[in-house]
Amino acid sequence: MSVDAVRWSRARVAAWLTVVGLLAAANYAVRFSSASDADQRDALYHYSSALSGLIFYGIFFAFVYAIAAVDTEEFFALRRPRVIGQAVGFGIGVAVAIYIVSAVLAPFLDAGKEQGLTPSHWEPQHAGAYAANFLVVAVVAPVVEELTFRGVGYGLLEQYGRPLAIVVVGILFGLAHGLVEALPVLATFGILLTWLRSRTDSTIPGMIVHSLFNSIALVVAVTT
Repeated sequence: MSVDAVRWSRARVAAWLTVVGLLAAANYAVRFSSASDADQRDALYHYSSALSGLIFYGIFFAFVYAIAAVDTEEFFALRRPRVIGQAVGFGIGVAVAIYIVSAVLAPFLDAGKEQGLTPSHWEPQHAGAYAANFLVVAVVAPVVEELTFRGVGYGLLEQYGRPLAIVVVGILFGLAHGLVEALPVLATFGILLTWLRSRTDSTIPGMIVHSLFNSIALVVAVTT
């Protein structure tokens, strides 16, 4: 690799770390602000939340896309997994593993309720707004986050070794959510998803697992 190529690579790594770091800092600032959980508890019952979510992910992804630059095809890894059957098995394994970790940590951490966005009960009159927010949380968020972390992030850090890339990307994924009690679960989830990316050479399996995880959480929130 030429000197210019090395500098370009390091510059992109620095840019990606900066973007992710700013996201984490902003989310932790919100987490420790004076806003109470009650103020956010019904956020998914408002169309404005879905719109603000779309705007946020649109702007955030613009920065990620710029970092990927001309190598979007390679970094985003939106390709068929090496072996479909193997990818399915790995995906199921990741899903089972994260639920086991969540169950083990549940007595010690209230990770599921810390973010305070999901309502405590179902309100049929807000079904339309909830559906709109469901699409943002269960479709848009997983796609953007997987392209950001398992796509660009892993693609940039893989040159330093796969184990390091898997752990660093996973931990940064957890930190980017700006949560404290949920951090161990989110970091573990991030590490598992990054491992899945490394084994399948694709971000698509991770998007599917991530989407299902978010979808189940949203359904459970209003049905239990």
